[in-house]
Amino acid sequence: MSNLLLYQLAKPFLFKMDPEAAHHLIIDGMGAAAKIPGMPAMLSATWGTKATPELAVDLFGLHFHHPIGLAAGLDKNAKAVTGLSRVGLSFMEVGTVTPKGQAGNEQPRLFRLPPDEALINRMGFNNDGADVMAERLAKLGRRRIPLAVNIGKNKLTPNENAADDYRECVLKLFPYGDFFVVNISSPNTPDLRALQHGDELRGLLDAVKDEMEKQATSRGELPKPILVKVAPDNSEEQLAYMAEAIQLSGMSGIIATNTTIGRDGLTHGNAGETGGLSGRPLTKRSTEVVRSLYAMTNGKLPIIGSGGIFTAADAYEKIKAGASLVEVYTAMIYKGPGLLKELHKGLLRLLKQDGYTRITQAVGADHR
Repeated sequence: MSNLLLYQLAKPFLFKMDPEAAHHLIIDGMGAAAKIPGMPAMLSATWGTKATPELAVDLFGLHFHHPIGLAAGLDKNAKAVTGLSRVGLSFMEVGTVTPKGQAGNEQPRLFRLPPDEALINRMGFNNDGADVMAERLAKLGRRRIPLAVNIGKNKLTPNENAADDYRECVLKLFPYGDFFVVNISSPNTPDLRALQHGDELRGLLDAVKDEMEKQATSRGELPKPILVKVAPDNSEEQLAYMAEAIQLSGMSGIIATNTTIGRDGLTHGNAGETGGLSGRPLTKRSTEVVRSLYAMTNGKLPIIGSGGIFTAADAYEKIKAGASLVEVYTAMIYKGPGLLKELHKGLLRLLKQDGYTRITQAVGADHR
């Protein structure tokens, strides 16, 4: 029985459930299953992908077996790291985490749009807090894949004090992340996106970098890479400013993009729900942002492409537009973890078709 078929059998049951309840069932279930002797190896045997030299990427001082990782939001509290690291991902993000735990927005706050292959969420950074995440990650020991910690500010923290929240997350979680992601682009925390622009952006990024260097120095280690996650709902002028600020602040890269507040072309009744839209409707726009940022930075600032990746062709388009790595999320909800083997196999085929021997040769190919 194929991996995709296994998930398709379970999907009708999961899709009859409330979306957030189904989400917790999967994440809590994977967290519990990973503690059963032999279960992690079984997950690897069922869903895992083989390390393939042609698809390997070395970036940020880290090794990725292939370019496909998991975006933030699925494992907000680092409950299922062991299980998710066995299903074929080459890296994953946990979070978004804030210094203090918070409940997030009122429910319902997660909505499926099946005919549009999309999700709308207005979760509002619901999470257990940095201390709880640190405790969980401390118990894991050595991990199989690189782990990114996605950090944000608490809802009640005013923007003028936002830097303190991001600093606190770095302070508490420095030992446990292989790299960090500054989330200033969720549409579900009031005024958060204002931090993407003007002096607020430079000040915030300088503060995060300063805290990272402090933590590294105090431990006799090198600073961890820091990436910035941007929204798709920016003009070219805004993107150009952000790209310049991110480079000048010494950040290691950009994740493009977060969810969109746009609603073009949707057909499902949930289209009117407020929140961030992810999935298929975001495919084209997120690739456009990758392409613009690559050109604006002359290909010198690594980009992780995220948004609407459902097929190998979707992933490959982002890579040719300038992404060194890519992330999935919504497609995992609709297609299950078998998606990863499908993308892995498809990328190998597309590489061969274009005459490349390594995936890194295809990065930014559209610009040459």
